[in-house]
Amino acid sequence: MSNNVNWDTNGDWKVQGDWGTTDSTGREFALARWQQRLDELRAAHHVPGAALAILVDGKVYEIASGVLHRGTGVPVTTDSVFLCGSIAKVYTATLIMRLVDEGKLDLDAPVVEVLPEFATPDEEATQQITVRRLLSHTGGVTNDFNYDGGRGDNCLAEYVRAAREVALDCKPGTAMSYGSLGYVVLGRVIEVLTGKTFDEAVRDLLAVPLGLDHLVTLPEQALRFRTAMSHLGAPGQYPDPAPEWDIMPRSVAPAARVISTAGDMVRFARMHLEGGRAADGTTVLSAESVAAMQHRAIDVPDKWTVSADGWGLGWTLYDWNGIKGFGHDGAAIGQYGYLRAIPEAGVAVALLTNGGGARQLYAALFRELLAELAGVRMPDPFGPAVPPVPVDIAPFVGTYQRAGVVITVSKQDDGSGHMLYEFVDDMKDMSPPLSMELTPVSETVFAASGAGPSFSEDYMPIVFATLADGTEACYVGMRATPKQATN
Repeated sequence: MSNNVNWDTNGDWKVQGDWGTTDSTGREFALARWQQRLDELRAAHHVPGAALAILVDGKVYEIASGVLHRGTGVPVTTDSVFLCGSIAKVYTATLIMRLVDEGKLDLDAPVVEVLPEFATPDEEATQQITVRRLLSHTGGVTNDFNYDGGRGDNCLAEYVRAAREVALDCKPGTAMSYGSLGYVVLGRVIEVLTGKTFDEAVRDLLAVPLGLDHLVTLPEQALRFRTAMSHLGAPGQYPDPAPEWDIMPRSVAPAARVISTAGDMVRFARMHLEGGRAADGTTVLSAESVAAMQHRAIDVPDKWTVSADGWGLGWTLYDWNGIKGFGHDGAAIGQYGYLRAIPEAGVAVALLTNGGGARQLYAALFRELLAELAGVRMPDPFGPAVPPVPVDIAPFVGTYQRAGVVITVSKQDDGSGHMLYEFVDDMKDMSPPLSMELTPVSETVFAASGAGPSFSEDYMPIVFATLADGTEACYVGMRATPKQATN
């Protein structure tokens, strides 16, 4: 691979190839070694292509590896854009906090005061859902409602209208339950209060002031750039190009679609590390709002799916043996992204991938990077208890259901647990059913095998919990799915 090194307009290193440097502060940063390590780990985990960006000592370094599309063989470069999935939520949260800064929005106001058309089937609960609760995933709204509001500028309004009939996962304020529906509602709040479409708001209020030239939200915008293709396939081998690049409707963008380079993602994180200021000193967000987003709003019952210890207003929060961090993960059909920032070290790292064993690549690479750059020791991979612990699955057997998903937990003839995870309704084409064996970790936590390498390193965490109002629930992917029946 040929070397391709230059300064961008922000004074950051954009690097491809086996090159190393000492930056302007005199601190050596081993680009050649990290290029080699990314190449090695990407190949070992059958990831077709990856882009890595690292903020250290005030500079952004970018590295690329592999191909954008296994069918065409076009290589990944540092200016290639990827689908970033749920990392979109922190961009939406940032826009919401800008509105708070401008005095246009009260975090503790019921959403219906700003958006009268918002509703749920539970009228009393609707009145209890605030902007703050949607930001912190404590509003009780569901995750897997991918209503297609069409391609027009009214798509978010149509989504909010359709969402009125969608049942809550749990009562507001009773539990943390990851809820993308709430972020689409927040996207509509942004539209109403700014007079812009969500896509225009991202461009005008984030991309332009931050100088993020490769941050977009629409497919037709992405086609201006070198764009990563999604790939799908069985574990242990390179995946093939997906039948479609992205099947998500335009209406879910505030929860699930920004398109970015790894470098622009790290530049976005840099603003959050520097008190809300852009590289040129422009204030994009107040220091108070930056701090509020990183303040822990709630602990999480599932501390393994995204290594979360808690949630702020948009950000996933981490505590690595006293070293605090924030970030977010994202998944879009065949593409996976990971963003981590460590305030005390001034470090941020973004990894964007287009399929394969992305989770394993992230885990191995970030363990090494964050240890070296920030003294972070990431947790060991999640898995069954060693030595094994005897836990009876019987109390958890039954059917659990929320919008878009049905979970069936059963007890096998040998006494072991089994879970069938099925997408239904508007989500039915998202993925084939997952059939998973459950092995105990503790009295209420189980390790599920069979989910596939993009969902977890080896095992997916399954957490059974009783919510504050007494509802029995099963957490998969941090979503609380209430129990409907005992089989």
